[in-house]
Amino acid sequence: MHIILHQPEIPQNTGNIGRTCVATGTDLHLIEPLGFRIDEKKLRRAGMDYWQKLNLTRYIDFEDFKKQHPDAKIWMATTKAKRAYTEVSFGMDDYIMFGKESAGIPEEILVENEENCIRIPMGEDIRSLNLSNSVAIVLYEALRQNEFRGLEREGELHRLSWK
Repeated sequence: MHIILHQPEIPQNTGNIGRTCVATGTDLHLIEPLGFRIDEKKLRRAGMDYWQKLNLTRYIDFEDFKKQHPDAKIWMATTKAKRAYTEVSFGMDDYIMFGKESAGIPEEILVENEENCIRIPMGEDIRSLNLSNSVAIVLYEALRQNEFRGLEREGELHRLSWK
């Protein structure tokens, strides 16, 4: 799985998303410009000590990304989409793209990819969810559809044991 963040602005969101990517074995792709420096303390704090384990790639712009991944299947998460993220079938090699916190994915990109636009259903008085939460919601649905391949499905207690 792959997560693409198009011009993210808030370092804490990107740090949280990086941590989620490490936890799920998902690659993170950042499309510039970024609203922060990649070595910013807030980014590292949100990603905790997982950040160095992250498989991260940066791109100058969306055209650079497409040039390096010409055959990528990209799902574009946007509040403007006609269908829900639960109505599509995700593959393990798919990319899920999210836009910047203040404006989302540019409409010029969305109109060229309408068939791959997906949304998270929410109340009509809400503009959007937090970016980090949105990534987790859609990514975990994609992983669920693929039976959480490669991820641990059981946990162990630290002090006690299950009966």
